[in-house]
Amino acid sequence: MNLKQLRAFVAVARHLSFAQAGEHLHLSQPALSLTIKALEEDLGGPLLLRTTRQVSLTPEGETLLPLAQQLLADWDNTEELLRQHFTLQTGRVSIAAMPSFAGNLLPVALRRFRDRYPKVNVSVDDVINEQVLEMVRHRRVELGIGFEPQSTQDLVFTPLYLDRFVAVVPLGSPLANQPTVRWAQLLQHDFITLQRPSAVRLLLEDALLAEHGRLNVAFESHQLSTVGRMVANGLGVSAVPALCIAQMRELGAQCVALEDPLIQRRISIMRLAEHKLSAAALALQEALVGAGLAPSLTTGDEA
Repeated sequence: MNLKQLRAFVAVARHLSFAQAGEHLHLSQPALSLTIKALEEDLGGPLLLRTTRQVSLTPEGETLLPLAQQLLADWDNTEELLRQHFTLQTGRVSIAAMPSFAGNLLPVALRRFRDRYPKVNVSVDDVINEQVLEMVRHRRVELGIGFEPQSTQDLVFTPLYLDRFVAVVPLGSPLANQPTVRWAQLLQHDFITLQRPSAVRLLLEDALLAEHGRLNVAFESHQLSTVGRMVANGLGVSAVPALCIAQMRELGAQCVALEDPLIQRRISIMRLAEHKLSAAALALQEALVGAGLAPSLTTGDEA
């Protein structure tokens, strides 16, 4: 039993006429008769009674008719639903992003995506970089955004931009008026940073260990907003990716270019290598790449 046979049977049952059913289906009467005969042979008995004057349903035909109508309706609905998914008239996509990205640059890309595909739902998990990787690897999300790890065997990365760390200092600090700050200058002050296992914290510790030794932390927090507020209130200084510049300003802190050493890391979209993305995920990835998300490294008030 196949769709063609079911559609032929339902058409004849509705019209009680092979001629009218053939016109409706754009089939010749002989072709329609053969289709019905094949269905009856497959099922093991007659579904329609034919005379020179009329067509009627057998008891088995009457049993099949509502079931066939429901099967065809379900099939048509499934076809339409999948067509809407492929054409992004509906759908859902899940993404995980590290908080520094999710809270600063991701909304720009989501606005671009929403303007194009208003009926597609987007679910965002803002979690630390390590959890982003795990959520992608375990297929809890289709896409992840974060720093590229050292081991990338099971993941595919699409680079977004190369981010660099900037100093975060109180507005009244002498460092706030300098065009650039060296790490040796910054570390003379109480240092505020994110708690482990934040990728930001681990990256800073690894990059500074050889030249400046172990990072001496005065205050630490799980939230970048708390770090920024601490700096703004004069508790110390910090260093964050440049994508957080706008957020730090809103919290009342000043960002300054940071060097010696220059610490930078590529931020990329990640997906599981063996997993084919849905149409919605592909469109979101395109929106992310096309949004031009690289933050301005201008850190002063003139930006």
